[in-house]
Amino acid sequence: MKGRVHSLESFGTVDGPGVRFVVFLQGCPMRCAYCHNPDTWELNGGIEMDAAEIMNQYERNRGFYREGGITVTGGEPLLQVEFITELFKLAKEKDIHTCIDTSGITYRKNNLEYTKKLDLLMEYTDLIMLDIKHIDPVKHKELTEQPNDGILEFASYLEQKQIPTWIRHVVVPGLTDDPTYLYQLGYFIGQFKNVKALDVLPYHTMGINKYEQLGMTYKLEGVKDMNKSDIPGLKQHILDGIKDRRNGK
Repeated sequence: MKGRVHSLESFGTVDGPGVRFVVFLQGCPMRCAYCHNPDTWELNGGIEMDAAEIMNQYERNRGFYREGGITVTGGEPLLQVEFITELFKLAKEKDIHTCIDTSGITYRKNNLEYTKKLDLLMEYTDLIMLDIKHIDPVKHKELTEQPNDGILEFASYLEQKQIPTWIRHVVVPGLTDDPTYLYQLGYFIGQFKNVKALDVLPYHTMGINKYEQLGMTYKLEGVKDMNKSDIPGLKQHILDGIKDRRNGK
């Protein structure tokens, strides 16, 4: 089986625990206004690679990954569930830590055929990094052009499967930094015992050049980078929601 791969990164340091070998898969149904990799959207882009090729590249620098492992991201990696399963099977044969960085957009609890494939993948998955774009359904659709009901259902699925999960949330000035919605996000994720970490990431404009190169309009033109000094205070709203949910408030 071959997967469609956008690119490979040998020394990822923000894609899970330790230094990681990062596989960027091609294709994504989301159209996030702040996406800095719009070149990953096209389903038929990238290059075809098989799992063994990727593992061979991992092995070249395996010594650097002793405290890390392999992370598959995108695009949206869960568009290629069967390919990741094949890759992670090979990885687990060599006792390599496996992680998926996903938006969860592909999940639908009533799609039993897809869920069966996902169940198999989870047997070889050590960690999920779940990027929740916005907790409010209307705001989420405005931001990404996709609903968030399946994403929130996916969070519940991960707890049912007892998969350790890190939550990621990008804060964009004027779009995702509202204290009310941040608290609601925290209150939602506070119900899950499998959530092991929370990453609150500041919006940045480093991807604008790609839009220019691709002849695309950047939706957030004029929105400035989020001030990193604001992140602790914004994160606290989420933590407050988590705490209240876990205390039964």
